Amino acid sequence: MERSLQDSWILGGLTVPNRVVLAPLAGIGNWFVRLQAKRFGAGLVVSEMVSSFAIHYGNEKTLTELLRIHPDERAAGSGGPISIQLFGHDPGVMRSAAATVAEAGADLIDLNMGCPVPKVMKTGAGAAMLKDPDTAVAVARAAAEGSGLPVTVKLRASNLPGQMEGVEVAERLVHDAGVAGITFHPRSAAVRHKGTPDYDLAATLVERLPVPVIVSGGMHGAEHIRWVFDHTGCEAVMLARGALGNPWLFAQVLDGGGPEPSRGQVLEEWEWVLDRAVEHLGPDRAVRYLRKFHPWYIERLGESRAVQDAMQRAESIEDQRTVIRSLDPVLSSAAA
Repeated sequence: MERSLQDSWILGGLTVPNRVVLAPLAGIGNWFVRLQAKRFGAGLVVSEMVSSFAIHYGNEKTLTELLRIHPDERAAGSGGPISIQLFGHDPGVMRSAAATVAEAGADLIDLNMGCPVPKVMKTGAGAAMLKDPDTAVAVARAAAEGSGLPVTVKLRASNLPGQMEGVEVAERLVHDAGVAGITFHPRSAAVRHKGTPDYDLAATLVERLPVPVIVSGGMHGAEHIRWVFDHTGCEAVMLARGALGNPWLFAQVLDGGGPEPSRGQVLEEWEWVLDRAVEHLGPDRAVRYLRKFHPWYIERLGESRAVQDAMQRAESIEDQRTVIRSLDPVLSSAAA
């Protein structure tokens, strides 16, 4: 039977309406970024990486902002599941944090065992877990016990190029910890996002595991993403950096192509992001927070460094909105 990215599938007993997933984007994947992905078709969305220790010890920002699930996420587009990604190396702390995540309304918990950032790895979390499969299994079991939710794990192929301990850890997580699925980034932690992912290795993992495998990493453009899906035989594909400022990619992957958005559509979406950031953080904090979002839309529009400078210098949301509207005569006249 021919497979399609539009097909539904089952993950941990939950129905996911299609096979295109939003990745956990560190420092970015809050509720409105997830909502944006859902509006454009994502069947499953994953939160940014959240510290199990911060949850366990009651950090207010973590509890009120990073674990926030907005009601619109349930009503938008596909209506697919919402996963909260946690990291941490202590099973007891993970059990506690996972219980809190379940109370917050998550459908799934994803565990990060692939983050290559040194400050994460030096704590024994992220990709450091590949060196300690016993702890990895214990942490995954604790997450399931604490939450009562299906647990998935995102990991890398290895810590160093040429190795493949990630495959072995994935097998243990499935067979010994009973995880519901694996997200596999077929690069080593050492290379981060450089080099070509080993999609053949991903295909091997798909064949070896009895649970769904989602493939992540190195995919550029709708055609290449569809090729990875076909080549690896994976259950779903996960979009990460390619979707930053480009939510249209979800629709293009699902629909087999499709037109690029018009200039007006990009500008309107950019303003939608401003509105949601204000709703999330309030106007003063949103101004600073949005500075990492603006370059994605500026680059997509082909605008100059002067526009970038103007957005970074803008001292209020209204100042930022004025710059955006100045880029389109229709928006400029509507705001007048």
